[in-house]
Amino acid sequence: MKWTRKGKQPKSVRTPDLSLPQFEHARFGPDLKANENMLRELFRNCSDIVFRPVRIEDHPDRLLVYAEVLVNAESLEPELLRPMLVSGTADASNGNEAAGNTADGGLLNTRSMKREESVMSAVSDILRGFAAVLTDGESSVTLVDRRAVKTRAIEEPTTEISLRGPREGFTESVRTNISMVRRKLKTPRLKMEHLVLGKLSQTDVVIAYIEGIAKDSIIEEVRRRVGRIETDAVLESGNIEEFIQDQPFSVFPQALNTERPDVVAGNLLEGKVAILVDGTPFSLVVPVTFWTEMQAPDDYYEHFIFKTFIRWLRYLLLTMSLLLPSLYVAATTYHPQLIPSFLLISIAASREGIPFPAMVEAFLMEFMFEALREAGIRLPKSVGQAVSIVGALVVGEAAVRSGIVSAPTVIIVSTTGISSFVIPRYNFGFSARLLRFPLLLLAGTLGLYGIGLGLILIAIHLVNLTSLGLPYMSPLAPQVVKDLKDVLMRAPIWAMNRRPAETTGVNENRIPAGQMPGASKGDNAT
Repeated sequence: MKWTRKGKQPKSVRTPDLSLPQFEHARFGPDLKANENMLRELFRNCSDIVFRPVRIEDHPDRLLVYAEVLVNAESLEPELLRPMLVSGTADASNGNEAAGNTADGGLLNTRSMKREESVMSAVSDILRGFAAVLTDGESSVTLVDRRAVKTRAIEEPTTEISLRGPREGFTESVRTNISMVRRKLKTPRLKMEHLVLGKLSQTDVVIAYIEGIAKDSIIEEVRRRVGRIETDAVLESGNIEEFIQDQPFSVFPQALNTERPDVVAGNLLEGKVAILVDGTPFSLVVPVTFWTEMQAPDDYYEHFIFKTFIRWLRYLLLTMSLLLPSLYVAATTYHPQLIPSFLLISIAASREGIPFPAMVEAFLMEFMFEALREAGIRLPKSVGQAVSIVGALVVGEAAVRSGIVSAPTVIIVSTTGISSFVIPRYNFGFSARLLRFPLLLLAGTLGLYGIGLGLILIAIHLVNLTSLGLPYMSPLAPQVVKDLKDVLMRAPIWAMNRRPAETTGVNENRIPAGQMPGASKGDNAT
């Protein structure tokens, strides 16, 4: 026997059971009143659930149950109630009692109708926007889809801005999102597998892939990882992302989140799998690589020479965002011989009278820059940008004038912040911002040797990191030569005739060979 202190209760080691076990295996019976009482008990204190009796003379009583806030109320009477009444009247006049006993006798013209015997399954559908029709004498319920489509209009994505390409973005309705992907890929090989996650939220989740292009092993792994999720609620795709990661303690994102249908369609064509979640405009794409996170949506809509140059610029600015403060601290603290004499004299003059070492200076300015960035995101749009810009100018100028930090430090931190804005994916840019601080600490304690040590550790981690089993640095490590056309450079569309080998199944060919454009002799004829 376990003894506890007086006045204290023993701690429970079990989580509360929220699944209503007394109804878990309940079935509808032929008694309409008993079925109604069971549903009223389940929906006790739910003022938005409507119980509407339907009585027709010389016919079994019926009961209509629906969630008032989830159904399209305007369609209930003309498409549901009126057909039942007309059917009942017609049956009575024809003396056809049997036809009137079926709950769906007058509902054959409705869309998405099904029968259900399980009480909890029917309750789940009612809470999705179905209207339930119960008939006295029948041991099943008829469920008719009457979901009200109330979502915001399709707008341009706010987090993935592109100069060229489609201007539509996902909404919070998974059905709308599916339709946008379907419009991009009009093929029956595009499969959409439906799941429901969350004991309380009952969130609709769709796994999308192209049969014959995506590897069966990747599809099966996504099914397994998503299907094993057990939680009370899935409110956003980020809840799923944390459950399906290979290495949950890595700072690098292992799934691509996007609100653009063209990005999802493009990745599906490369053999990847998309996860669409109801209630959020952000969908997940798996598996991903380091290079995927550095690609912008419009990389494939502009000329390949321009976009190759932009990619080189991104990699350079990513390096600056990660290393620039650390290199400045290491050079000014431990390796001044690496700085040209005239520049060293200028830096020394600007740092005269500064009470903090270079590492503390950089930490203070980086901290303030991140605080201003976060404030600009959280504040209302009308004042957020003004506060971040004015705050940066005022704080930087005041800090330099008061002698707390030096002007070169402000320049270095500002340049680093601007460099981080060029990274296309916000969560990937956040990884670089987060790693900047330990590298800064290593530079302040060990100089260039510390930076070298930090880079080696990052490289080891990246080489060992995987996304659904796909090496994160693929196709560079391990090297797949034919897939390097879309890594450090962006080859012409007509030259990328094969899909990535790591994610593609049997259908590897994307574009037939020999489509390089050029003027023919006939074009030059006059």
